Amino acid sequence: MVIEHDGFGAELRRRRIAAGMSLSELAGKVYCSRSFLSRVENGRRRASLELAQLCDEVLGARGALAGLAVPAGSDAPARAVRGEPAVRLVKSPGRDGRSVAGQERAEFLRLLRRGDLSHAAGEMREAERHYTAAYRAAAGDPRAQAEAVIRLARRWSDPGQVDQELLQSIKGCLAALEGDGGAEAAGLRLRLEAHLAKKMSLAVSQDTATGLAGPAEGARLAEDTLRRLPEDGDDEVRCEVLTECRWARYDFMSAPESLDLSERLREAAARQDSAYFRGEALMAVAVDQLRNGRVFSALATANQYRKHAADTQSALSLWQRHTLDALLDLWHGRFAAAAEWIFVESLKFIELLRADYAVPADNLTQTRLGQAYWLLRQQGRLAELFTSDLAGDVERHAYFPVWRAGLALALCETGQHAEGADLFLGCVADVDRFPPSGWAVPALVLLAEVGAALDLEGGFGAELAQTVPALRARLAPHDGTQIALGGWPTVLVGPTARARGLLALAAGEPGAALDHFRQAAVPARSSQPELARLRLAQARATRRKGGPGSDPQAVRLLREAARGAEAYGMTSLGAQTLALLEEPGRG
Repeated sequence: MVIEHDGFGAELRRRRIAAGMSLSELAGKVYCSRSFLSRVENGRRRASLELAQLCDEVLGARGALAGLAVPAGSDAPARAVRGEPAVRLVKSPGRDGRSVAGQERAEFLRLLRRGDLSHAAGEMREAERHYTAAYRAAAGDPRAQAEAVIRLARRWSDPGQVDQELLQSIKGCLAALEGDGGAEAAGLRLRLEAHLAKKMSLAVSQDTATGLAGPAEGARLAEDTLRRLPEDGDDEVRCEVLTECRWARYDFMSAPESLDLSERLREAAARQDSAYFRGEALMAVAVDQLRNGRVFSALATANQYRKHAADTQSALSLWQRHTLDALLDLWHGRFAAAAEWIFVESLKFIELLRADYAVPADNLTQTRLGQAYWLLRQQGRLAELFTSDLAGDVERHAYFPVWRAGLALALCETGQHAEGADLFLGCVADVDRFPPSGWAVPALVLLAEVGAALDLEGGFGAELAQTVPALRARLAPHDGTQIALGGWPTVLVGPTARARGLLALAAGEPGAALDHFRQAAVPARSSQPELARLRLAQARATRRKGGPGSDPQAVRLLREAARGAEAYGMTSLGAQTLALLEEPGRG
């Protein structure tokens, strides 16, 4: 008995990396050389059943690796990874009108399956190599080539950039399928259009787009594709279209609309019984529940995602699980746990993935950077941003407006108000170019925080008069219990209602500010650190509004804020609170 190398090597590598084990470590435990094991993982050597069983035992695979064994010389395809459907045979005619030869079809399916195994492991470059080879092997079969390009389109892309080469491949497949009236071809066209929409929308703005491949065009194509999606059609088609079109429209639809799409995706993924779509659906639902202020519902979904990550043992699923856990730790004030992941474990994870999986590194580093920034902000340590390599990373990603807003806030919170104001003015000048939702919301909330810092400092009335109306107008649609979510996901920046209240306070409307703060209290109740910030803001508005009993009420709020700041080690917030307690007329 030998192992069919098509699936075994990729599956072995996926499980080894998920276990945090190097090639040398595993080779020592299964009594073979590192070079031989490397060739097995890369598909250049077959492994014996004995070796497979040893790997099973060491990696705790419970027979999954040995289960890939087939007789030597057998043409039987590698078995599917648990939870993934077998690759369907594409039923399209060959170049001469007859079926593609069985040998060519077997090669296409073999390459596609190898790509699926590599993708499941997060090995994007290896998956791309197999999918590209499958595309070439299917020459003359437009439907098969479309299936290969759809798999290629599932890969992670660098954030904020448009993949022009992939766009052209998708468009080429759509052109090749034109005139094919079969039901399968119709489903392929929908899936291709959904990916086309998503890839077009990845640009941060028209500045990082090329030609007409911009985010607004991608969102419009996604909306049109969703309208044509049958309610009772193929669940794989439905899952693919809902997944990609939700992301394509993420910046152009409201948070409640996005949650509706996520819930529809979760229902379709449950019927499809695909580990890939199940993971996509759970993460989408968790993200949208958080954006809608449904934190406790998101906790339940996050727990389901943890089980999914444990079942699949995918390194990328484990990364996303830890990222979601760190986000919730930051929100709930578990700063020590968050710091352990952000400053220690995530660095190991990034290096592991970068070395063995060829994941686009910018996806990982920006997520870690955002969480590191927010932890420093919560703990009043933003001065460290400018004495470490983090500031350089922030500046390198300044094509994202949220990073420019974050840098302006860091300048203000470290006493560099004039510099922060200059950057703030430049950021606000661009808000008319922001999309209506998505990444625009955390950027606007951070800018509101900058405005509040300038307002509290004093002396920036002219700058605030110039900027606050535009910010208030852009945040107005994001009211109620919504929470600004930075990244996909990275950090919860705070309730949008609190940001609106800060802007109303800077505009000289303390009564309106208090109304917004009352709304913000609903989602803030799930976060003691956020409640401390909210009470400080309420105290400032109460003092400015004045009236009978306003000062004792403000003092009570400030003391509550001070207790929260002390309990969670929020030194900067605590200093602001004590300063206001010592100066009764200030607010």
